[in-house]
Amino acid sequence: MSPEALAQREDLLGTTSASSLVYATLDGWRRQMVEQGRELLDAAIRRAERIRAAVADLPGLRPMGRGIVEEGLAADLDPLKIVIDVRKLGLSGMQAVEWLRVHRHVDVGGSDSCRISASITHADDDETEEVLLDALRALVEHADSVERRPPVRLPEPSVLELEQAMLPRAAFFAPVEHVPAERAAGRIAAETISPYPPGVPVVAPGEVITERVLDYLRSGAEHGVLIPDAADSSVRTLRVVARAEQP
Repeated sequence: MSPEALAQREDLLGTTSASSLVYATLDGWRRQMVEQGRELLDAAIRRAERIRAAVADLPGLRPMGRGIVEEGLAADLDPLKIVIDVRKLGLSGMQAVEWLRVHRHVDVGGSDSCRISASITHADDDETEEVLLDALRALVEHADSVERRPPVRLPEPSVLELEQAMLPRAAFFAPVEHVPAERAAGRIAAETISPYPPGVPVVAPGEVITERVLDYLRSGAEHGVLIPDAADSSVRTLRVVARAEQP
């Protein structure tokens, strides 16, 4: 069996959800929350507020607050998630996350082209709080040493609504070929292409690929966005439905 075909089929069924080991802890966590939940969560929320205020004082970092809810950009704010805009440092969120991991051994979790996100829990204490803040201070201090990357050319949402020329199943199992990205516009996709973040498909099997979407995907790859489900994660080539041979 073709390794590529096997990988494509696994992507249809795979998940990034929590493992059974996480589910096995839920009963103990539930009991702890019943007995000590209010005290533990109140302390964690106060710690997160203190960290958010400290981050706001660091040049080039902007923590997101309730303003995004008031502006109608979000339904609500999780007080234990500290989302920080790093664009004024001249970095992408992915670069900031990688720098923190490599140079300070701090893994803050999620990121995108603009932001990073750190999670505070009841297990955090004064030591872990200071580790995070020290790492962020170091990031600000050394931001100029990080190589700049070209921006992501993100189009307006309507451009991402592609024409469906074939049923997804028919396109996925059709004879396929790989074409250079420069020749992919107008072809019917035979694969799913999901930049991460956000991990939502931009191209699905059966959709007609456009120049604007190609520009977005290729600029995203150059910026450092992960594209894990494409046959070619660099998007230099695309997997498309083969054209019928002319008689």
